[in-house]
Amino acid sequence: MTLAPNSLQARDIAYTVHPYTNLRQHEQQGPLVITGGKGIYVTDDDGKDYIEGLAGLWCTSLGFSEKRLVEAARRQMERMPYTHTFAGRSSEPVIELAEKLIGIAPAPIRKAYFVNSGSEAIDTAIKLIWYYQNARGLPQKKKIIARQRAYHGITLAGGHLTASLAYTSSGFDLPMMDRFRHVTAPSYYRYGLEGESEAQFVDRLADELEQLILAEGPETVAAFFAEPVQGAGGVIVPPKGYFEKVQAILKKYDVLFVADEVICGFGRTGNWWGCNTFDIAPDLVTCAKQLSSAYLPIAGLLMSDAFYQVLADQSANLGTLGVGYTYGGHPVAAAVALETLKIYESDHTIEHVQAVAPRFLERLRRLESHPLVGEARGVGLIGGIEIVKDKATKEQFDQQLKANAQVVAKCLAHGLILRPLPGDTIGICPPLIISEQEIDLLFDRLEAGLDDALGVMPMAA
Repeated sequence: MTLAPNSLQARDIAYTVHPYTNLRQHEQQGPLVITGGKGIYVTDDDGKDYIEGLAGLWCTSLGFSEKRLVEAARRQMERMPYTHTFAGRSSEPVIELAEKLIGIAPAPIRKAYFVNSGSEAIDTAIKLIWYYQNARGLPQKKKIIARQRAYHGITLAGGHLTASLAYTSSGFDLPMMDRFRHVTAPSYYRYGLEGESEAQFVDRLADELEQLILAEGPETVAAFFAEPVQGAGGVIVPPKGYFEKVQAILKKYDVLFVADEVICGFGRTGNWWGCNTFDIAPDLVTCAKQLSSAYLPIAGLLMSDAFYQVLADQSANLGTLGVGYTYGGHPVAAAVALETLKIYESDHTIEHVQAVAPRFLERLRRLESHPLVGEARGVGLIGGIEIVKDKATKEQFDQQLKANAQVVAKCLAHGLILRPLPGDTIGICPPLIISEQEIDLLFDRLEAGLDDALGVMPMAA
């Protein structure tokens, strides 16, 4: 590839390091430079339009041209561009956002603590859980359980919860801390045993969790982290009854439940929260992404009053709650997040998701008839398709082939941006404002990409 020396692509290659990127390959191929957007579409520097089928990174819920969010940022920038929340200081947007969030939060959530990203929210949750257990006089109760194929960020602590070598361990010497454990992901399609019913699968996973807690010692297990729908790990939708049984076990052994709503929160599953969709009553909730429709970085750690009261007492004993971030609760980001929540209400966004989700799920499940698709799964406006070599045996392609990445590349040529995920899955997560007609166009382009990929794949005989 030959690039003009002053082109955007050449300048990017010369100076920018990209996350989740083969850097040597990037030097040869260069970036896809996105220069604009409108509704569910984004435009590259050549003027080509694409459906943003992953809403950026699961986050741009209101699309790429919501003027009310631009105006909210402008107003706050003019009024007060920055203040912080350290040492009891606050701002009007932070106060109003916390109040609004708690008003829609799943029970028994009563307090909000603001940070800048989902990863920060997870790390803060881990740190405060350890603080909480120390305050209760339980210094041994520090171990945390997550699921295989979880994605809870890639910071040093959060990376221990994210159970994928591709995301965390390869080349980074993780895991290092002996406080993290994992149980089986609730993917009945991939991990159900031969002859095992879905209900039996749920019972087995619940028993696995309980046996792990008993083996480690309940007095050492502090918390369980779970995404209502496992997003970046392959869009894993839990079977019926899974979270009911999990929660009973956690309550039995005094283990906190942390619901990671970074992807699922704010309508993605057809309700305000994944907790509402799956009847979860969490002790803590992490949220980000669709909190501001990704227009500005902001995230939150939400907590029950019972959890907060322990923190408050300990901060009185120690003199402070010794954790914070310079930009946590940034007033401009908070103003944009507050306006985002107001738009969800005034535009009836949750009701819109409920109205168009049946069409989305219908088109999604029709893909199971395609020779490359082993399972198509989803809820609300989030879905995933698992690419297989042999539908009868569920055999996958050799990992070196990167079959799902090949499908994604074919879809890009048809004007559809998607993302390959672990387990040879492809994630589908359009902006929440998508219409039924746009859903059909999205899946038409996805089917065209699958057909193109089929022609170059070494299928089973």
